[in-house]
Amino acid sequence: MFSLQAQPADAVSWRALAVRAEELGFEYLLAADHPGTSASPFVALAAAAAVTTRIGLGSNVSNAGVREAVHIAADVATLDVVSGGRARVGIGAGHTPAEWLAIGRERPDVRGRVDRCLAVARRVRELLDGELEGPRPVQGRIPLTLGTANSRMLRWAGEHADVVGLSGLGRTLADGHRHEARWKPEQIDHQVGRVVAGSADRERGPVLEALVQMVELTDDAEKAAAPHAERLGMPVADLLTAPFALIGTLDEMRTAMRAHERRWGITRYVVREAALETVAHLIPG
Repeated sequence: MFSLQAQPADAVSWRALAVRAEELGFEYLLAADHPGTSASPFVALAAAAAVTTRIGLGSNVSNAGVREAVHIAADVATLDVVSGGRARVGIGAGHTPAEWLAIGRERPDVRGRVDRCLAVARRVRELLDGELEGPRPVQGRIPLTLGTANSRMLRWAGEHADVVGLSGLGRTLADGHRHEARWKPEQIDHQVGRVVAGSADRERGPVLEALVQMVELTDDAEKAAAPHAERLGMPVADLLTAPFALIGTLDEMRTAMRAHERRWGITRYVVREAALETVAHLIPG
């Protein structure tokens, strides 16, 4: 299954994109949440809800470091009401220093960000499950996605989340935006292993979803992947194995997706707007 992550540029094109994504069979329309540099996800998604009837809607993901749990829960619950029960909540630890500076705080270290994120995720779950006085969500349980590559967060997600958003993103680089890539097969084995360990006592573990950073339809996958692999400091074969890149013919992409499911249990993908029409061919009719 595929979800589409996008941002509104204007009202007409945003509504048209939501309708098109629903027509093509995308499971969710998702909006990034970077206060100060991206559109407000819940305003944008409420507008999309008004012109669609089926597609799910959610943030991917809200920065728990700069948002309070009650604000996230109220926004998600409101979105669920106005969409007729189609919301999902996405939460992450955040990484961009400017987002903390914008609210007058310094970005915490990794441990501090993880502690904060897990505390917010727990509280959002409690609020949405009944402690929020209003509005009450339409869904009995709004799906919770935890987006991360952090080992501790992955284990918590295995215990508590409905969806684990595998980002493949490691340490934040000096520019405050880009990351080290954790895309090598053994690194993904480790990430998924943490989720599996966390879900050992659950009857059913969470769904695994990969954030796809590059989609390229080509007859020469190795040539197309080579510059990306060089930039990321990894072999071409490893990049083509990773679930964070879909490069090749449609049949090669399908083969890669089957391999991702066999090895890691990954069954969902999030792609960006530029990949909309290409990925549509991979969605079962």
